[in-house]
Amino acid sequence: MIELIINKNQEKETICLVENGKLIERYQNDEKAKHNRLEGNIYAGRVADIIPGMQSVFVDYGDKRKGLMHFKDAVPQINEAKKGKEVKQEEMDIRKILKQNQKVLVQIKKDSNDKKGAKISTHITIPSRYIAFIPNTDIITISQKIPDGARKEELLKIVRENIPEGYGAVIRTFAMNESNDNIIKDIKRCVRKWEEIVKKYEETEITKIVYEAESIQEKMILDLKLDRVITNSKEEFEKLKKLLQFEEIKNVKLEYTVSDDLITRYELEKQIENSRARKIWLNCGGFITIDKTEALTAIDVNTGKFTGKNDLETTVFKVNREATIEICKQLRIRDIGGIIIIDYIDMKNEENKEKIYELLKEELKKDRAKTQIEGFTKLNLMEMTRKHICSHLDED
Repeated sequence: MIELIINKNQEKETICLVENGKLIERYQNDEKAKHNRLEGNIYAGRVADIIPGMQSVFVDYGDKRKGLMHFKDAVPQINEAKKGKEVKQEEMDIRKILKQNQKVLVQIKKDSNDKKGAKISTHITIPSRYIAFIPNTDIITISQKIPDGARKEELLKIVRENIPEGYGAVIRTFAMNESNDNIIKDIKRCVRKWEEIVKKYEETEITKIVYEAESIQEKMILDLKLDRVITNSKEEFEKLKKLLQFEEIKNVKLEYTVSDDLITRYELEKQIENSRARKIWLNCGGFITIDKTEALTAIDVNTGKFTGKNDLETTVFKVNREATIEICKQLRIRDIGGIIIIDYIDMKNEENKEKIYELLKEELKKDRAKTQIEGFTKLNLMEMTRKHICSHLDED
């Protein structure tokens, strides 16, 4: 059973995704800082400063800190499959595209932090149940997690035939087992939503919001096949009820309970505490350590108390194998993003290295975040990247 537990009190809101009692994702909203979480919001922005040397602009969208938009995020999205239409950055000047004080429709792609302003783009994406709707482009792609080639072709055909000209989409994994009629309805809902955004943008003053993105819990309802959602917030219950009705999502049991602390009730305190620890012990007796820096996250694998019963290579492989499964769990629970370097215990056997690489790929398929594995470097370090689900995960 997959459950979404939303626990709210005066200070914070904790969102836990639990599968058969095991914590697999956790997010936390600090109520005092909640206004700073703006990722996905769409604004009527104003070009405040043009930086020709960086081929970038700073956009005022109403926040105390301006957002940065690079050249590639200011020009229309290009379908690279259509040869001859690529635009080379060095051949363009951002001053020919955007002017000082120009009104521009932008979306927050990555929230600001203590050191950097938000990352902003004119490439708008509106997530829905079966597609991610992309206006102002003709790019239509499909989730690589859909294995059935015939179904892929069928879904691409359905979307191409029903999406208006000039609009694009990414077909999501959920579409695989959904009826074609419901997918078509989803496309029409997205088109209506976009038309409302454009109308509001045209009527809205500069530096004002025109579309508020879904909360992290609303995104999880759209992204995941849940069995139950439970919350102790009446306000949250009513909001999620409307979402389920609007998106026509059935087979999800939504519950409201008058409880002071759902985290305690579902015995999640220990699991949450472990998700903050630097050192995580493995069942075999080995352990991993997780250290975050500004540039990357370093994960180190150690044999710890495990000495094995056979040869050294077998002992090392067993620890690395168990560590791989745990690392993938921790990446998801902690929502670790950016460059990730895994320092496995050295393996001499190339076949064992390949097995670890394949296991890592397989385990990462359970993660709904976008990941990319670069493989072992010359220094025998595993290099990979992962995109945040939520760019502002508040830690205690």
